[in-house]
Parts: sequence; C-alpha cells; structure tokens
Amino acid sequence: MNDKNLNAVHWSFWINAVALLLWNVMGGINFMMQMNPEMLANYPEAARSLVEARPLWATVAFAIAVFAGAIGCLLLLLKKSVAYYVFIASLLGVLVTNIYTFGITSSTEIWVGSLMSLVVATFLIWYSKRAKRLGWIK
Repeated sequence: MNDKNLNAVHWSFWINAVALLLWNVMGGINFMMQMNPEMLANYPEAARSLVEARPLWATVAFAIAVFAGAIGCLLLLLKKSVAYYVFIASLLGVLVTNIYTFGITSSTEIWVGSLMSLVVATFLIWYSKRAKRLGWIK
C-alpha cells in the first residue's frame, strides 16, 4: 500500500463535514434571527424573554460559537488543520453561552438544545484532531 492510499480521505469525512457545516449554518441563521426584532417577535414568549434579557457577553459568545463552528467546518472541507483551533474557539463560545443559559432557565427544551451544541462542538474538536492524525487534513 502506498502513502497516497494510506492518507486517502474516507467518504464519511465529507458527509460529516457537510452535515456539521449545515448544523453550524443553522446556528448562524438562528443567531441572525435573534438579532432581528421582527423575527424575534415571532418567537414563543419564553424564548423571546431569554433572548431579550441576554447580556452582551452571552450574545458575543453565541456569535463566536456558531460562526467559529461554521468557519471551522469550511476549513475542514478545505482540509486545513487550523480547523481544530477554530473549533476550540467555538467550544469556548458554547460553554460561555451555556453558563448564561443554564443559569437562568429550567426549560428542558432549551437545555437539550444547549447540550446538543456542546456535544457537537466537542465532537468537532475530536473529529478534526482525528482527521489530522489520519492525514486527511494538513
């Protein structure tokens, strides 16, 4: 077996990278909707209250979480190992956002969404590190 076959990117890499890019793009769309007062008016009262009361630091962390996640996925698709560090920034954004969210709500629906974000951000760090180790990204 030659080195080219050894470092061949598995087909699942592309599916994972695209699916996770879509996840993060949806997070970006959610962020943009929350920043638009007309869109926010359509949110359920409980969710709208959380967004309207959210401090600036939590809003900035949310933006970092979703946009760093999307940029990291684009870098993954470009097979750039710097994606790993961008995913770390995304995870930090998720953690800071969750500190706020978990501190102010007991809503199971909101907790589940926040925990999903934490799982995905953690997975992206692991996956990009694995892709680097396997030679899929440089």
